[in-house]
Amino acid sequence: MKRTLKALYHPLNFYLLHLDLETSKEDRNELVKFVKRENVFVEFGNVKVIQRSNLVTYRGPTMVSNTLHAAAILMKEGGEWDWFINLSASDYPLVTQDDLLHSLRSIPRYLNFIEHTSDLDWKEEYRAKPLIIDPGLYSLNKSDIFFVEPRRSVPTAFKLFTGSAWMMLSRPFVEYLLLGWDSLPRTLLMYYTNFLSSPEGYFQTVVCNVQEFINTTINHDLHFIAWDNPPKQHPHYLTVDDYKEMVDSNAPFARKFGKNEPVLDKIDVELLGRKPDSFVPGSWFGDAKIATNVTSLRPGPGAKRLTSLISSFLSHKDFDKKHCL
Repeated sequence: MKRTLKALYHPLNFYLLHLDLETSKEDRNELVKFVKRENVFVEFGNVKVIQRSNLVTYRGPTMVSNTLHAAAILMKEGGEWDWFINLSASDYPLVTQDDLLHSLRSIPRYLNFIEHTSDLDWKEEYRAKPLIIDPGLYSLNKSDIFFVEPRRSVPTAFKLFTGSAWMMLSRPFVEYLLLGWDSLPRTLLMYYTNFLSSPEGYFQTVVCNVQEFINTTINHDLHFIAWDNPPKQHPHYLTVDDYKEMVDSNAPFARKFGKNEPVLDKIDVELLGRKPDSFVPGSWFGDAKIATNVTSLRPGPGAKRLTSLISSFLSHKDFDKKHCL
């Protein structure tokens, strides 16, 4: 988490860090101390650690509730931001933050980068119909989700969508998720409480069942992820062998990486220009010095790659016809 945070850091962003409730007290205290003793974080005050952690169960709705918890904190304390991006400690950037901020400056702020499809395929039988219970909703001790009877039918009150658990959501959509003035987000949250792998469906189903947001979707999660063929439950860990494909994807993020995987050093040197245990150089930071004008950006080759990716979506001749299919 420390390494990923420094590789992602920029004074114009706001960062919220969460450690699972089962994390040891020593690890939690170390993260808090790390944030407090880093002078840059203290000066800009834009890195916070969630003090009251949540128990998060893999494939369970506690992953969704934890994401909504983070979004609510950022709405209250994060100042003026345009997009909410959820990442894990096993993610890593493939572009600098100057590249990312520069690429996003010229696009509409209402866009939601969220992979989605209504073609459930095998997920209809194995995720939509089974009923599950997530013990993380009521227990302080972590355990896996479990299945209960009976199974249920596919809903008719709304259309199900599925996709990636990683996304970049617009502020208007995040506000709707939290306030839900027509109550659909709350209705779907209750439905997805018993849905297997709800993080891969809740946000997609909300955005694609609200007329106001359907045409704001871009069907991409901004990640490079390598799956086995046929796909297994988890993507495989990325190595140097995946490096060229990562870069050629033009995605700003990739996952999953093992701790201190050698390819991370290659990314630091060749894509980010980052020295060990340091921040990524940019207009705001260089030679261990912090610039006073943090709004000035110094985009590099990563901006060209990311701009090309985003432009390929927005300029596609059928872009306006390909929302929420």
